[in-house]
Amino acid sequence: MKARLFLLLPLLLLTTACVAGDDSDSGMDKINGSVNVEAGQPAGNASTINGSIHVADNAKIEDASTVNGSISLGARASAKSANTVNGSIKLDAGAQVAKGIESVNGALTLSPGADVGGHATNVNGHISIDGAHVGGGLETVDGDIDITGNARVDGGILVHKPDNGWFHFGTERVPVVTIGPGATVNGTLKFEREVKLYVSDKAHVGQIVGAKPITFTGEQPAGE
Repeated sequence: MKARLFLLLPLLLLTTACVAGDDSDSGMDKINGSVNVEAGQPAGNASTINGSIHVADNAKIEDASTVNGSISLGARASAKSANTVNGSIKLDAGAQVAKGIESVNGALTLSPGADVGGHATNVNGHISIDGAHVGGGLETVDGDIDITGNARVDGGILVHKPDNGWFHFGTERVPVVTIGPGATVNGTLKFEREVKLYVSDKAHVGQIVGAKPITFTGEQPAGE
């Protein structure tokens, strides 16, 4: 994941440099300000430096990227990818991202019926997969993870060990990973650092490496 995130930042900087060269500061490429994409607009990239990106219900775009801002896809909206540095990414019901979603500092939230064809990655921020599908696995360093509501994650889970470099966040905090009833995680669940791992007795998971699961009954672990 570290290599992928190191690649993400130069990509976003290159994108914003290109945007900065556009003096019009209009349409779906901006320097400062939010970008709103309505259904029926010509499909293309949506990017900004300081601002959020909102893709309305049923709208379609190519790639969404911002540095300081959140990205949201409305119900049944679609994009090829969604990347931000400081901000959350949210997919409403039935929204689709063909490739991956990535944030450095921000939550990742997938609503029922949402689909991400690739990975869902952050360093710091809550990851919530509720009745949605992720095809390329989940990765984080310091984020809590909740997989609920008959969600399916293919490609496993990887929680990285913090280091003393750029991506060092709150090492004293122990992330909480909860896999609820009806949820499925295919592939290896690998934990390179201490976590609290709760797995429902009605969940289906692959091989677990680096953590001892705590089995629970009911909708959620007691006390959580």
